[in-house]
Amino acid sequence: MLLWTDATASKQTVSCFCKMVQLHVKRGDESQFLFNTTVDAPVETVIQQITAIYNGRLKVDRICSEIPELADHGITLPPNMQGLTEEQILELKLKDEWEDKCVPSGGTVFRKDEIGRRNGHAPNDKMKEVLMRTVEEAKALISKKQVQANVCVTMEMVKEALDPLRGAVMIVYPMGLPPHDPIRMEFEGCEDLSGTQAFLQVITEDECQLWWAGKEMQRGKKLQDYIGKNEKTKLVVKIQKKGQGAPAREPLVTDEQQKQMMMHMYRRQEELKKLEEADDDSYLDSEWTDRQSLRRQFQGLTNIKWGPR
Repeated sequence: MLLWTDATASKQTVSCFCKMVQLHVKRGDESQFLFNTTVDAPVETVIQQITAIYNGRLKVDRICSEIPELADHGITLPPNMQGLTEEQILELKLKDEWEDKCVPSGGTVFRKDEIGRRNGHAPNDKMKEVLMRTVEEAKALISKKQVQANVCVTMEMVKEALDPLRGAVMIVYPMGLPPHDPIRMEFEGCEDLSGTQAFLQVITEDECQLWWAGKEMQRGKKLQDYIGKNEKTKLVVKIQKKGQGAPAREPLVTDEQQKQMMMHMYRRQEELKKLEEADDDSYLDSEWTDRQSLRRQFQGLTNIKWGPR
């Protein structure tokens, strides 16, 4: 999968601080990340940049899901040995030529892989901690929670997540991983995702469409053709594959706004309820509830006022 060069990534990092148009990128109803650009940016360039970040985050996520398996059960077995029992391997006289070559630093701890995908010769606890700590840091860097933190994700941040992952694997496996290991294939950009759920998530640059307010932003135009020339604009855009039709439009009220409105309505109802209860008791102050009122009328003591007239 193609990623930007260092120069392009660095340029994007700098631009994140000076550009003011903020795009909240979603796929379907799910938030992905925030992206900064300018109103005069060509739609095609924006699509290219957003697609690179989107697919880069997916790559980091796939690697982060594989490394815990590496830490727990060691390197991946050759494809012709995966899923076989020990008896079947012996019967077929199969041997993993990479088992003796790819030994983790500090020795191994045997943890059998019940699904028969990895060889079971896992790194020791110290090396496992190196891998898992790096995974957590990488996942936090490109997390969807960055949207709530109002942090714009750049291609440089994706690279900052990938490089430590590559470094951690090299620390634990200085001789490298087998060429068929999915982690090595991801790092080298030769991963085969066909027939997997991950393949359905990837959107190539050519098939990516950018939608806003129920309209597709056409290549060949600029953002200002759709949103005007205000550089302080914030809007929600959705990415979609060609041929999938228009994505669902954003609701007029967000979930958070709806929550606040319901809380306001609840408090208002409670206030009205208290006012009604207060009105129900107000008759106690009325003149007709005074038991001495009739006696004072016969005695001529009603409507008495003190002070000069």
